Amino acid sequence: MCIEQEDIDADSSHNSGSSEAGDKQHSKEEESQQMPAVVVGEEEKQKTGTSCVGGDLCLDQSTCGCPQLEAEAVLDNRQLLAFQVRSRDIDWRRYVQPLDTRVRSGGVYLDKQADLVNNHRRAVNEQNKRELLVCHDMMGNYLEDRHFHSSEKYDDYRFMHWSAVDYFCYFSHKYVTIPPSGWLNAAHRHGVPVLGTYIVESAGPLNEVLASEESVDRAVAALTRLCLHFGFEGWLVNVEVTVPRQSMPNLHRFVRELRSATESQVPHGRVFWYDSVIESGELRWQNELNARNVDFFRISDAMLINYAWDDGHLERSASLATQEGSPQHRVFMGLDVFGRSRRGGFKSLDTMRRIAEKGFSAGIFAPAWSFETLRNWYDISKASGDEVVNAAFLSRNEDWWARLWHLLATHPYQALPFYTDFCVGSGHRSFVRGSRDASPTGRSFFNLARQSLQPSVPLANNAKHCFHTAFAGGNSLEVINFERAFRLFVTDFVVPRGVLLLGYAYRMEDAGSDQTFSAVVRLSPFQPHSQDLRLFCGSYHGNIVAPHLCYISPLEEPLPAGLAPAQLPQSSGLLGDGWRVRYYMVRFDGPVVVKDIGLNCRRALTSTAEAYLGAIYVQALFQEDWTATQCSQKASIDVYGRQLWQNHS
Repeated sequence: MCIEQEDIDADSSHNSGSSEAGDKQHSKEEESQQMPAVVVGEEEKQKTGTSCVGGDLCLDQSTCGCPQLEAEAVLDNRQLLAFQVRSRDIDWRRYVQPLDTRVRSGGVYLDKQADLVNNHRRAVNEQNKRELLVCHDMMGNYLEDRHFHSSEKYDDYRFMHWSAVDYFCYFSHKYVTIPPSGWLNAAHRHGVPVLGTYIVESAGPLNEVLASEESVDRAVAALTRLCLHFGFEGWLVNVEVTVPRQSMPNLHRFVRELRSATESQVPHGRVFWYDSVIESGELRWQNELNARNVDFFRISDAMLINYAWDDGHLERSASLATQEGSPQHRVFMGLDVFGRSRRGGFKSLDTMRRIAEKGFSAGIFAPAWSFETLRNWYDISKASGDEVVNAAFLSRNEDWWARLWHLLATHPYQALPFYTDFCVGSGHRSFVRGSRDASPTGRSFFNLARQSLQPSVPLANNAKHCFHTAFAGGNSLEVINFERAFRLFVTDFVVPRGVLLLGYAYRMEDAGSDQTFSAVVRLSPFQPHSQDLRLFCGSYHGNIVAPHLCYISPLEEPLPAGLAPAQLPQSSGLLGDGWRVRYYMVRFDGPVVVKDIGLNCRRALTSTAEAYLGAIYVQALFQEDWTATQCSQKASIDVYGRQLWQNHS
């Protein structure tokens, strides 16, 4: 079925905040004004515990059903203060990769995100900086993603475009939303901090928190403890009830102290305030930064503005940010992908352009629109997934992000060694070195903890995810652009000693003399005003070194032990299902920086041969490694002495 790329009417059940025209009705029941002091005894611990306490059994997804590894929301203050969660005795450091911001460098704006010919970058600075918060709000959340091992529903919603994201928020309408481990692992692996959500939609819990300075401090300590225990970086605070005027000083204290504790105790800690309650305590979404909510802006790291804004709201917000002496990128204007109040869906570009033109950051609500709205055409609830649903989601998702990408800042990868098998965190089956994993763990899976590093830019019309063959994980990339080179990764890989090792796994059906498969590396020396050098790493008759372009052939002899990683072993023959591995080694006469990595595949016009990329590896080596590698195909390129990038026209 062909799905029209049009806006889908909003579904109010996906709201992450409300405009004044759509205020939610909140309970008026009076609840206790005093924060409870709770002590949990052995009996209560037994209620929340299980026989499994995070031992080795939990590492086996085919046998483990341990509820202690399942994410859950905190529903009230009694549970919050008592640290009453099933996983209180779990050491989550065993299951959650810590955030490592060194994996990527500062953002750049790309004029043409997928084009390797156009290499112009505009560096992000304080004058043009715009950040992106992605707020994942999908059908209430805590679905198949809640468990550490997740499920077999391989077509479920996955997020892959981390290179443009500065903050990721896991959102639900529960009191305290703790992000599941799968999302933490996927985000952290890409260098993205994760926020939980503190949302108040009935007055009782907040009244308990704001009853006294001491109750505020206890709540702050409890929320900070959750961050440290589960390994996430902070909070989006969303107060959607009217607050008594006499309680407003303690609400300010709550936000101020939560920010202080989070920033001082939690690595990379941040607290965002949602545009909701104003200084009088009234619940009135302002859709802008103004005098009624500026105090919350001052005491938080950033403010997420409700999405029902117009151009006048933008102008006034910019004016007040200037008066405050604050950079505008601390103001995140909401963009609801379901199109409530402003254009969404495949017309979201208009909304994002207005945000960017005024210099604001953006907060994207519910990007899972690309998956959820498929229920208009398909059954998206099949427990083991559906091939058609999977393909439709991935196509729509890539298309949606590709339309906005030129307005977003892309963060280049910078950490070496670099390896990915492109797994999106799901698969109809699992693969190992090209062969299907026949063990019980090889069945279909949805598990974001297994997501590998993803391409820096949307695949658009250059490649697509393929699930019927892969080198490792659950999927590969199938090439669909056989006309020109295209970008996959934006990088800042420094090769300080001038020795570069590149390897990749590929598969090309019916390979013949008129078909080529090459990885393309764009690099430059550490020299002002130097032009780029492009390496085409394919299969040629020897190495061809020329100005601007060099064609490198793969190594035929074995690499010294330890240079090829275990994930991508060097092999001279066919692996499972026709997969092959190539390695290349290049020595330059000085340090270089790798700026881009992409593909260039060619086939005859009449050919239907299919080409796949299954994994890629990049590492900077030592001169000793070069000397120890006894391969005639090694390439030596003097970029400093011979100035290969000079214009020889």
